[in-house]
Amino acid sequence: MKKRVQAASAVISILRPEVMKWVTREKIKVDRVACPWLIQHFVDPAAEFLFLPHDTNWSEIDNAMVFDVPGCELGHKGEDVSFNSILRKFNLTDPALALLGEIVRSADSHPSSPHPAGEGLHWIAHGFGHLGLTDHQILERQFVVYDALYRECKKRTSPTASRSATDFSKREMFSLFEIASTAH
Repeated sequence: MKKRVQAASAVISILRPEVMKWVTREKIKVDRVACPWLIQHFVDPAAEFLFLPHDTNWSEIDNAMVFDVPGCELGHKGEDVSFNSILRKFNLTDPALALLGEIVRSADSHPSSPHPAGEGLHWIAHGFGHLGLTDHQILERQFVVYDALYRECKKRTSPTASRSATDFSKREMFSLFEIASTAH
């Protein structure tokens, strides 16, 4: 086990040392997709994500930010999931992110008051797990799902009228189309 952690630490150190590494368990599903989306969009745009085996000794990793593993700072706390821990740690107070956090919590755990959208997100995440994709391919394809959920959360938490599709710039619409078209 010690050799596996040392090897993982060596790999983490070699890969682009100037970029912050974020490490979690492999075979990602809901929270381990939502967290990288949140990190890359609101915390660390240059973040690099590494996915290690479940039996990794996480407490020995000291050259990367560990998230969504048992006992880590950026993990599950009570009914909250790692997404909620990241919101708190980085003081992300956007009401749309808080709503998205409720949806992620409902999809990833069993809260006492689940958000109804959580069940659909759960199905989507688990469906991606059956496509035979790598963890990085899952991130690439599912980020558009979180982009769309975040837009809907923004609309639902906005005190003013939401923007219609015609309000988006052509570049925004093209970008969303480009991203969606990669999800085969």
